[in-house]
Amino acid sequence: MNYCIILNSLRSKPFSHLFRSYSIACNNVLDRRRDENSYGAKKYLFNRTTILLPTCNHNRGISIEGIVKWQEQTYNSIANSSAVNVIQDSLLYFHDITGLTWSVTIITSTLLIRTLMTLPLAVYQNYILAKVENIGYELKDLVDELKKETAVAKKMYNLNDKQTGLIFKRSLKKQWRILVERDNCHPLKATMVVWFQIPIWVCMSFALRNLVNMQRSDPAALITLMELQVGGFGWIPNLTEADHSFILPVMFGLTNLAIIEIQRMSKLRAPSRIYNIFTNGFRVFSIIMIPVAATVPSCMCLYWTTSSLFGLAQNLCLLSPSLRRKLKIPESPSELEDPYGHMKQEITQRIKKVLP
Repeated sequence: MNYCIILNSLRSKPFSHLFRSYSIACNNVLDRRRDENSYGAKKYLFNRTTILLPTCNHNRGISIEGIVKWQEQTYNSIANSSAVNVIQDSLLYFHDITGLTWSVTIITSTLLIRTLMTLPLAVYQNYILAKVENIGYELKDLVDELKKETAVAKKMYNLNDKQTGLIFKRSLKKQWRILVERDNCHPLKATMVVWFQIPIWVCMSFALRNLVNMQRSDPAALITLMELQVGGFGWIPNLTEADHSFILPVMFGLTNLAIIEIQRMSKLRAPSRIYNIFTNGFRVFSIIMIPVAATVPSCMCLYWTTSSLFGLAQNLCLLSPSLRRKLKIPESPSELEDPYGHMKQEITQRIKKVLP
C-alpha cells in the first residue's frame, strides 16, 4: 500500500531534472520502470536522458610560428647578454686603440684569446690525460693483488661469486680513487678547455653579428658598420657579406677535419666503438658547418677559420715529445716518439688505399 502511494507521488513529478545519464554504466543503474495503463499500453516512468558533452581536442600541435618565436627569443637573449656585450666592447676598444682594419683586428684578437685563454687550458688538459693514463697502467698492476685478496676473503668468509665480484669492484674503485687523489688528476678536469672554449666561441660570434646588424642604434654603430664594409682583404673586401667564393667556408671545414684526423692518427691503440662514433659525428658536423659558414657574414667566417687554424697548429705542436717535457707534461705509454713520421705513414697508407 505504501509502495503504491510513493509510486503515484513520483508519477506526478517530472524526473528529467533529477536524473542524468552520462555513460552506459549510469544507464544500467537507472533501469526503465514500466507501468501498465488501462489500455494495456506500456508507459515508462522516466526515459533515459542523454546529455551530449562537447568534444575537446586536448592535443597540442607544435606550430612553425611558435618555433620561430622561440628561436628569436633565444637569439635575442644571447645577443643582449652581458658576456656578449663585454666581448663586443673589447673588440671596439681594441680596434680603436690599434687602428688596424677590421680583418686584422679579428685575426689578432682571435690569436690573443686563443693564446692567453685556451692554450693554457689545452696544455693542462694534456697534463691531466697523461696522468690519468699512467694511473690506469699502474692500476693494472694492482689488479692481480686485488684478485688474490678477494680469493682469500672468499674462502675465509664463505662468499659466493656475486659477493666476491662486488667486493672486487669496490676495492678497485677505492684504489682508483686513492691514486686519483694522490696525483690530483680527476678526469673531469680535462674537460675544462671545452667549458671555456665553446662559450667564448659563441659569444665572439654573436658579438661580430651584433656589429654587422647594428645592435646598438647610435652613430658609432653606423660608423662601425661602414668600417666593416671596407675593412676586408683580398677576395672579401666587405666583411658584412658572405664569402661568395667559398674559400673561407671550405678552409674552415677542411681545417676541422684535419684536427679530427690528427687526433685519430695520434692514437697507438685501436679506438673503441664509442670513440669511433664520436669521431664520425664530428666529421659529419664539420662538413655540415661548411654551408653554414657560407651564409654568415665574412667577419664571422674569418673568426671561425682563424680559430680552427690556431687549433690545428696547437694540436700539432702538443704532439712533440720535447715540447711536452718543457711544458712539464708527463710521459705516457701512448706518447709517440716520432709523431710526425707516424702521421706521415698513416697518410701515405690512406692515400694508397684510395689511389693504389
